[in-house]
Amino acid sequence: MDTTNAETQAPVITLSEAALKEVKRLINVQGLTEGGLRLGVKGGGCSGLSYTINFDEKIGQHDQVHDFDGVKVIVDAKSAIYLQGTPSTCRASLKGGSASA
Repeated sequence: MDTTNAETQAPVITLSEAALKEVKRLINVQGLTEGGLRLGVKGGGCSGLSYTINFDEKIGQHDQVHDFDGVKVIVDAKSAIYLQGTPSTCRASLKGGSASA
């Protein structure tokens, strides 16, 4: 499998400290040992595009993989164009949490 990693290309996004901490917690809760956090963009939403955030155990041939303190962030080539330079944060409240890119 030929994936692009952080050593050959600058990360498309950045993770805040809070986001990194929450992603690590969720990986631990779900018991994930392979893959990582997949960020993407798909058609839909008010602007014509919407973000996708989920955990994925598979890394595709054209995916970019970036390591943030042991957390793999996976971005497909098409989404990377739209996510370039996007900061990712995590907010928690009594009603639940949210993540935004």
